[in-house]
Amino acid sequence: MRTTNAVPSRRRRKRVLKRAKGFWGDRKNHIRISGHAVLRAQASNYSSRKLKKHDFRSLWITRIGIAAKLNGISYSKLIAGLSSAGCLINRKMLADLAVTEPTSFTAVVNKAKAALA
Repeated sequence: MRTTNAVPSRRRRKRVLKRAKGFWGDRKNHIRISGHAVLRAQASNYSSRKLKKHDFRSLWITRIGIAAKLNGISYSKLIAGLSSAGCLINRKMLADLAVTEPTSFTAVVNKAKAALA
């Protein structure tokens, strides 16, 4: 009698095809092509998770810069003023303040201006 290791083999193939669900063309239903596509997709996913942090930080800096200009100060002077004032608010929270609560952001800007003067 010949042993084929059928159940584990099928389970491995199904695992790859399940991850390839939604791929286009032969990449979704041919096991060898799907395997390569899934490996590449996982590699891109890993690096994109790292890039996401970079993208969000640049978005926060853009939002803070625009709101700072509306309050008559540049981004770099705002950050310098906040650090010299000992304000430990991070860029994520500053950007959130700039978008949702402009009056609170103005108070933070005034504190930074006072620290620079």
